[in-house]
Amino acid sequence: MTPILQLLLELAILIAAAKGAGYVATRLKQPSVLGQLLVGLALGPSLIGLFEWRLLDSALSHEVILDLAEIGVIFLMFVAGLEVDIQDMLKTGRVAILAGTLGVIAPILMGTAGALLFGKALPASIFIGLILSATSVSISAQTLLELNVLRSKEGLALLGAAVADDVLVILALSIFLAIGAGGAGAGSNAAGDIAIVIAKMVLYFAGAVGVGLFILPRLADLVHRLRISEGVVALAIVVMLLYALSAEVVGQLAAITGAFLAGVMFGRTRHREEIERGMHTLSYAFFVPLFLVSIGLEADTRSLAGSGVLFAVVIALVAVLSKVVGCGLGARLGGMSWAQAGRVGLGMVSRGEVGLIVATVGLRRGLIDETVFVVVVIMVLATTLVTPFLLRWAFARRAPESKEITYVAESARAGDG
Repeated sequence: MTPILQLLLELAILIAAAKGAGYVATRLKQPSVLGQLLVGLALGPSLIGLFEWRLLDSALSHEVILDLAEIGVIFLMFVAGLEVDIQDMLKTGRVAILAGTLGVIAPILMGTAGALLFGKALPASIFIGLILSATSVSISAQTLLELNVLRSKEGLALLGAAVADDVLVILALSIFLAIGAGGAGAGSNAAGDIAIVIAKMVLYFAGAVGVGLFILPRLADLVHRLRISEGVVALAIVVMLLYALSAEVVGQLAAITGAFLAGVMFGRTRHREEIERGMHTLSYAFFVPLFLVSIGLEADTRSLAGSGVLFAVVIALVAVLSKVVGCGLGARLGGMSWAQAGRVGLGMVSRGEVGLIVATVGLRRGLIDETVFVVVVIMVLATTLVTPFLLRWAFARRAPESKEITYVAESARAGDG
């Protein structure tokens, strides 16, 4: 069987499995995202080993699926951005900054201490702390969409805190690489390197927001008047991809930050509903299921044994507790009640592609070894799996609040199974 035929078969299996598992999860009164994550784990090397089958062992098709999964993250965060009213989000500025800041500091400190207990060298321990500080709210955003609370106070604070977290993690990583891992003579250039990183971030946000405020609305109106089939949706996809690309290249941020920002900008236009319908169909029928399943496909729990298992358990526990404590305390200092702050902290627990990106940088530079990298993958999977449970439990206990803004998403009504 040729690689393209293998790819077609793999895509059919993964999408069908993801949707089927999502449906089962919703029938059991659980978020569909949970079922899709679990079926990915079952299909991965930990149990079935789908890509190890002789019929489906093409490395090329496997790589294509993982690339499509990464695009799925970008689509998911764009849709999440569409759901956000920028005025509502700005109201959470103080909470978002404090939650994001303490949500980076606490994991670095607790992760470093945890790694040192297992005899890791100080540079490696600090880097493990950096990995734990990275948050990926794509899973949380999907779960909050299904629970109809993405535009609640906690949901908006969560999304704002995730942006602050992303900026701080990249800045902390840049500082560590410039000072802590730069070797001899690195100190003389450290200040300049840090200044360059900050300047790039500021340049990106200024340019992205400027284009979003003054150019995108007019461009969308122009495309809407032209005879182009699904022209506005196509424009949204192009801009989303360019925002994601420029976030990495210009701002040295994660691509999902750019995608989310693009969604927020298009959410301000008069074409929001048209874009949402088109992007929702494309995202949830194809890209997002592949992303959710791919998380389990990448984890091989069989590779750990002995002390490695204990280390993985400790790191996973530290990952959960550090975000709940750090982000929760930050949200509380920002003016939220303890209950609201706790929900924000739980929403920041999930790691994901950002943590894996940081871990990959460390692996390539020799800051961590293969065993630690596997532990990171397991930590990402564990935090991703536990987040829907924690959020569902936390929001089920929430009393109705009259000042909150709620939004009944079509995905929740349909079940997104």
